[in-house]
Amino acid sequence: MRPDLILIGVVGRPHGVRGLVHVHSYAADPMALEDYEVLQDEQGRHWSLRWRGAEGVAELRDAQDRPVTDRTAAQALVNTRLYVARNALPEPEEEEFYHSDLIGMEAQEEGQSLGRVVIVHDYGAGASLELEGGLLVPFTRACVPHVDVANRVLTIVRPTEVSGEEGQGIGKAVKQSAEEPSA
Repeated sequence: MRPDLILIGVVGRPHGVRGLVHVHSYAADPMALEDYEVLQDEQGRHWSLRWRGAEGVAELRDAQDRPVTDRTAAQALVNTRLYVARNALPEPEEEEFYHSDLIGMEAQEEGQSLGRVVIVHDYGAGASLELEGGLLVPFTRACVPHVDVANRVLTIVRPTEVSGEEGQGIGKAVKQSAEEPSA
């Protein structure tokens, strides 16, 4: 697989009997998948996509512009990952990064290597970076104050642990509520 390819979508289950498929898009605007001239799968096959009817339902066409025409052919494509060349994507805004740009970067703290970013987790409440060895770092300005895309290095400042009365207050509140008599 070429390192400049970015995962942009995954083919899901067939929709009907005429070869349409559900496609899960990873683009901010799923409609943008139509604009990419070439989508490539892991076997190197080239595809194009046209959204049809219901939300998330698409017609896939091969490199010769032939559509997938039946349910059996559509079923064979389930879980096919669709990639686009990195240079076909718009440049991110300032302070924005594609996950694929962060993966593989060396993470340094006070000049010492902490390892490379192996995955970016984003469950909706904010992204975190997982480094080699399993260290998780919130992807915030406080914890990652500098990202040097050109040199593939980012600076890490690990969050400090909560201590003193603040940390005890949480445990104390739980203990107090557990000791209250029941009515």
